[in-house]
Amino acid sequence: MGLRDEIQTDIAAAFDTDLADAVRSFTGSRVVAGEYDPVTGSSTTTVTYAGRGVFGGYSVQEADGQHILATDTKLVALQSETTDTPQEGDTIDGLEVVRVQKDPADASWTLTLRRT
Repeated sequence: MGLRDEIQTDIAAAFDTDLADAVRSFTGSRVVAGEYDPVTGSSTTTVTYAGRGVFGGYSVQEADGQHILATDTKLVALQSETTDTPQEGDTIDGLEVVRVQKDPADASWTLTLRRT
């Protein structure tokens, strides 16, 4: 088992035990180009994905008023438990994804979510 697998296993275990009170399931979606549907007149389709993570806020030191607002929400989610890769512009539980970061071990996503 590599370092990444160990980190993901440890975080998943923490999600199930110590962090269980704070962990919440989420659903994400994005609109992508698709085949033209003559019935709806649309050529887009919606891709949905799911995962679980810890929702929180940003500290005063992190909120710079430009890239991170004081009202933004931070979501830390395990990559191995997210069924698709989140992207900027996606919607997660009604909030827009404005920033996507991953940790150096590729074990978790840190997402900045904003009310639209």
